[in-house]
Amino acid sequence: KVGWYNAVLQPAFHLPYPDDTLAFVVLSTPSMFDKALKPFVNKERLKIIRDPVDQCVSHHLSRVKEKFPDQRVDVMFDYEMLPSRKPKFLAQTAAHVAGAAYYYQRKDVKLDPWGKKKIFGVCIHPKYGGWFAIRGLLLFPDIQVPLLEQAAPADCVSTEEKRIELLEQFNFHWQDGRYRDIIEVKERYSEEQKAYFATPPAERFRLLGLSQEAQ
Repeated sequence: KVGWYNAVLQPAFHLPYPDDTLAFVVLSTPSMFDKALKPFVNKERLKIIRDPVDQCVSHHLSRVKEKFPDQRVDVMFDYEMLPSRKPKFLAQTAAHVAGAAYYYQRKDVKLDPWGKKKIFGVCIHPKYGGWFAIRGLLLFPDIQVPLLEQAAPADCVSTEEKRIELLEQFNFHWQDGRYRDIIEVKERYSEEQKAYFATPPAERFRLLGLSQEAQ
């Protein structure tokens, strides 16, 4: 419910809907690369004008919207910004309140070793660890769900030591991706997918066989 999300954030970040409004957080799993992105790129090769992943997600969420012709469905994407340069929604907070993935933050560590350093939080999924992404939010403004019960996300990094290790790796060694394997995972990105996301965005077109002209 939108109210769960608004309850944990400052008013500047609130979503402008009644508290009981139904919302869905959309995640992409490791298999998205082969099952969605590559087929999308092959089919829409000449129409790709911005980041292929963003465009692929946008395409699929538009198709979800078409399944509800009689409903108003508002879509927000993880990359969208407001004119104030604030994100349209805070993806990790949304995933946490929806019970999809646990958002580990500095406040989850009792004996904080970082002093004045800025420490960013990170979401961990009970099945995919850090090998997933939060892509968007589907809101159904005409559907109110006062009786929906909130499910807590799985606290899969439950020890103090592991939480410190997770936040250390994410904040200071994120490039090597070790934080993603902080727990035993059921599935991770393929080598091809790792290479794709490790490549600067402007060069990713080449990896997918797209020319810069298409960009």
